[in-house]
Amino acid sequence: MRILFISPYIPTPIRTRPYNLIRALARRGHEITLLALRAPGDPPAPPAEISRACQHWETLPLSRERVLWNTLWALPRDIPLQAAYSRSPQMVHLVRRIVEGSSTGGFDIAHIEHLRGAILGLAIRGLPKIYDAVDCISLLFERAWRRAPSWQTRLIVGIDLARTRRFEGRIVAKMDGVLVSSSEDRAALAGLCPAEVTGRIAVLPNGVDLNYFRRAEGDEAERSGVAFSGKMSYHANIAAALDLAQTVMPRVWAAYPDAPLTIAGKDPPREVRALGRDLRIRVTGTVPDLRPILSGAAVVACPLRYGAGIQNKVLEAMALGRPVVASAQAAAALRAVPGRDLLLGENPAVFAQHVIRLLGDPGLRREVGLAGHRYVETHHDWDDIAGQLESLYQSVTSVSNSRALTEPPSPLAVRRSKAWSEA
Repeated sequence: MRILFISPYIPTPIRTRPYNLIRALARRGHEITLLALRAPGDPPAPPAEISRACQHWETLPLSRERVLWNTLWALPRDIPLQAAYSRSPQMVHLVRRIVEGSSTGGFDIAHIEHLRGAILGLAIRGLPKIYDAVDCISLLFERAWRRAPSWQTRLIVGIDLARTRRFEGRIVAKMDGVLVSSSEDRAALAGLCPAEVTGRIAVLPNGVDLNYFRRAEGDEAERSGVAFSGKMSYHANIAAALDLAQTVMPRVWAAYPDAPLTIAGKDPPREVRALGRDLRIRVTGTVPDLRPILSGAAVVACPLRYGAGIQNKVLEAMALGRPVVASAQAAAALRAVPGRDLLLGENPAVFAQHVIRLLGDPGLRREVGLAGHRYVETHHDWDDIAGQLESLYQSVTSVSNSRALTEPPSPLAVRRSKAWSEA
């Protein structure tokens, strides 16, 4: 198939879902054209793996000034800040030129990445559209509003929650297919939209690059301490890091006073950096490769108090063969068996007890790590997931083509689409 892939940011290994889907789809013989915004902080061009996977790619800058203007533009309107973030008339014009141009047209389907890209996808006419929401953002915001670590985060999500619910409910009806990463997110998103369009929502799980995240070999007894990883500017990860350091590890240190804790990930805020004042805690900031940190830890912890979708940090640690102790929220989207594939900490006391057991038992660490690795191999291989996506593409294009024969688009729908994307 010829796939037009529209992204509000450049796919990189950090944005693991679009990065790996594009590469896996290319391996399956599909022709991909990537149109991406260069969001603030993005590299100047896609990484070589993405460039090689695409038949054609183009990027356009999204400046910080444009993001600020988009935010101000959205405030008095019924459009959430996340959806308005990537408004770009230049990208709308590029999308239409690519779709409608005689030399580069002829696509079978458009794939639109994330809520931030949804507003760009509305510019497409005459082409089946599949929108990868990844998570139900309304569900995430509801949980953050109740449990975020700072009042500033709770204020921001509180301002945007109602608008995000309405927007997510509307966007499903404007797409031919919608993807989310878990059944929980599908149920939440289905509850926001008319019953007649809920059948368009499908679950496509996240995967792991099993060639990159290979199971770590070596002597289990030589590994030490606890590790937690994630983008540390993300409010849910901030809350998890604070909970781990302040409520879980004191219980662990009562049994293992010198057990080190490593918190790894880019852009840790002041309150997370301050944890490093304890000599047993290392806050790394950005690291070029997380694998040595995860592989060298005796235990990988993920005590998320709230979130949505599948947690890649859990899958990656399991792929490396490391035993994971996770909160119920961190494991909710997985089919992993608690007690076999990972250990579930329902509260800080139980969480700490699992960590203590693993620290003291290299044999148990090996057993849980191997089971987790087998689970990821079975359920989260990107090539298998790309095969599922391929089937969804075929289903959407078949239904869309049948509908196009009997239901031509109304002029009103076209005008509304143009107003949303260009305003």
